[in-house]
Amino acid sequence: MKPPYDITPKILKLISSISEKIGEVNANYLSKQSPELRKQNRIKTIYSSLQIEGNTLTEEQITALIENKRVIGPEKDVLEVLNAIKVYEKLDEYKFSSDKSFLKAHLQLMNGLIESAGKYRKQGVGIVKGTKVEHIAPPYENVPHLMKNLFEYLKDSDELTLIKSCVFHYEMEFIHPFLDGNGRMGRLWQTLILMTEYPVFEFLPFETLINKTQDEYYKSLAISDKLGKSTYFIEYMLGVIEKSLESLLNYNNRVLKDIDRLEYFLNLGIKEFNRKDYMNIFKELSSATASRDLKKGIELNMFESVGNLNQTKYIVK
Repeated sequence: MKPPYDITPKILKLISSISEKIGEVNANYLSKQSPELRKQNRIKTIYSSLQIEGNTLTEEQITALIENKRVIGPEKDVLEVLNAIKVYEKLDEYKFSSDKSFLKAHLQLMNGLIESAGKYRKQGVGIVKGTKVEHIAPPYENVPHLMKNLFEYLKDSDELTLIKSCVFHYEMEFIHPFLDGNGRMGRLWQTLILMTEYPVFEFLPFETLINKTQDEYYKSLAISDKLGKSTYFIEYMLGVIEKSLESLLNYNNRVLKDIDRLEYFLNLGIKEFNRKDYMNIFKELSSATASRDLKKGIELNMFESVGNLNQTKYIVK
């Protein structure tokens, strides 16, 4: 059965805008995205998705864990991040239309956090916000059948991938198939569905925008619950995707060239340098642009600075 939703003028307008932006991204960005930027976007994805669930680790701590460094923090929070790192590194191993892959991903994501990791729940659940019950999930006996229908919709429907990804995300949250980890699985699986047609979504951290608009995220789920169809949630999520692409393109237009320059420069094998050394390689640069490049390199953890003003030296890590 096809899950209930309507295709509204707002949805059509958003799809048109998203398609246009994806075309621009593919033409101008994807092939040029540096490994460092990909890493930064992956960190933002993990940070935002887990912060929504109450994780307290910072982006710096997540970066350290990705680099196999020791981090001091709540054991549960560290384990959540380590699990998420493993899952996102293996995204291409999961099949978006397979419930077995879905359960395998949940097992990895929640391993050591709950006893029933990788298994559908065996009890009734409700979602409580404050003192109010926001949502009563379907009886646990119905979960395997409902999830089977949802994966059949993914496999068999001719619907646009953009819409299918939103529908799956909403319907999975409504079914609430697990005792814990439903939110992060919904966001993970939407990413995986989108990646099958648009590779850029592997490194597009739209979770960052969900994190910044959490009230709207939960409101869109609640309104869709009340209306008995996912239309409102689809509109919300497509809006998030559009804004994320817009942010990516703005970032691309602003700093992509300096990232390219920095990577070219570091590939020369230079381990220690100053701004003059940098400008000798890129003779057309103004001193202000060179300074901006070097500041960006420090922000991206490509190298560190020692000294002040004209005596500043940069040391490659």
